[in-house]
Amino acid sequence: MSWQTFSHEADIGVRGIGATPAEAFAEAATALTATICDPAAVAPREALEIECAAPDLELLLVDWLNALVFEMATRRLLFSRFEVHIEDGRLRATVRGEPVDVARHQPAAEVKGVSFCELKVARRADGRWLAQAVVDV
Repeated sequence: MSWQTFSHEADIGVRGIGATPAEAFAEAATALTATICDPAAVAPREALEIECAAPDLELLLVDWLNALVFEMATRRLLFSRFEVHIEDGRLRATVRGEPVDVARHQPAAEVKGVSFCELKVARRADGRWLAQAVVDV
């Protein structure tokens, strides 16, 4: 599994790669955290359950990442661990993180939401799954 961010005009792209769509979604979530701070600096102290559903994997990725953005904004949390399960258009996840500590986490950006720009969920030629989107910061 792996994650990365990529430049996109004034915004930031997030990309996750994994053996399954669920793994790729978890890695994309780690990339989302990386747009804000170093995910390794976020302790998995608190757990939260997230569920969402959509008619296809691309829309499910947008719903999933926007659910994380909502939880981060309303609960003032950052997340570093993601256990994702996808079945029949439904995503269930346990996410773990901790409250934002500005001095320790040194947030670099505030994510406002996920766009449909460069949105893609697909199996790559090597058999692994790619999940990517652009986030508005």
